[in-house]
Amino acid sequence: MKNVLITGASGGIGRAMAVAFARAGYGVAMACRAHPERARETAEAIGGRVYVCDVTREEEVDALFAAAEKDFGFLDTLVNNAGISWRGLLTDMSLEDWERVFAVNTRGVFLCCRRALPPMIRRKRGSIVNVSSMWGQQGASCEAAYSASKAAVIGFTQALAQEEGPSGIRVNCLCPGVIDTPMNASLSPAELAALREDTPLGRLGAPEEVAAAALFLAENEFVTGQTLGVNGGFLLG
Repeated sequence: MKNVLITGASGGIGRAMAVAFARAGYGVAMACRAHPERARETAEAIGGRVYVCDVTREEEVDALFAAAEKDFGFLDTLVNNAGISWRGLLTDMSLEDWERVFAVNTRGVFLCCRRALPPMIRRKRGSIVNVSSMWGQQGASCEAAYSASKAAVIGFTQALAQEEGPSGIRVNCLCPGVIDTPMNASLSPAELAALREDTPLGRLGAPEEVAAAALFLAENEFVTGQTLGVNGGFLLG
């Protein structure tokens, strides 16, 4: 049986990913910093395990992987899904806010990848799926830090795919569009309506659709270094 570690697993997309991977026969390790009770409900339903971890802290990431490897053995796939956003004018943003966004969205990806890679390199196999955003592909007004941090994830993914390809390890990037999750709950009905109108498919995405894309990237043995948009065609215009 294959095993997967998913960060940010208490959110809507993370929990949908856990269910999708479990249905595909994976052992599922779910990591989160906030709302572990949500992750535990999902874990109980799928036979997974939950670990509390702040991915910005090196010692907590090391402890997370040590515990997950003890419980599951080799982790075939890592999904770096943990992320936060900050909306507002750049001139209203503090340095602390900026650094916090980058700490979670980019440092966390770096720390988790660096810790996951040595066992994968030894076995000459493994898959990493980094979750960016369509706003990492095209910057969004009032989301400068979020857009910049997610763009960094795309560049990091492409570089790491080239670096680790000779070791049989695939690294891909997933870029969700506007997905119907609690992260977007702060948007007003008018804002959500405008986003639907700007989406060629005319609706918001579902967490399960993002999860299906993550599973595809984890499973396809000849796909690496790719940036897959799951956005309903939002960036086509």
